[in-house]
Amino acid sequence: MSYQSSQYTIKEFTLVEISINDSDSLPLFAQLVDQVKKAVLSGELGTGAALPSIRQLANDLALNHNTVAKAYRILERDLVIETKGYRGTFIHPDAMANSTVDLNAWVISRLTETIKALRVAGVTDSEIRIAFGNVMNDRIN
Repeated sequence: MSYQSSQYTIKEFTLVEISINDSDSLPLFAQLVDQVKKAVLSGELGTGAALPSIRQLANDLALNHNTVAKAYRILERDLVIETKGYRGTFIHPDAMANSTVDLNAWVISRLTETIKALRVAGVTDSEIRIAFGNVMNDRIN
């Protein structure tokens, strides 16, 4: 079991520890997303708090910079962080409310409802998979 951990001083007074466990079944980028959201919800990271650059965090945690970039993209999409060009990345003003939103759970819920409705209508799992693949690849008839 391997853990990578780094502590960051955010603003002058907050010490935030980010720990990544590469033997966890949760993907590394998802661990990072979860920890940032938890730090926001606990008040450790407040509005406007600066985050380390992608390159800095990747180096400190011994992660590929693409892994950290993916986590930052998801956090930005969810309006938990905001990037201000060369000035850096900061906690979004609406981060507290947005950290409780789980788009993955929402997607799973919506897909589950849709698949149940299709099965009730008599559509086979094979037909559902083919149709899903076509929609995902923009090959709609």
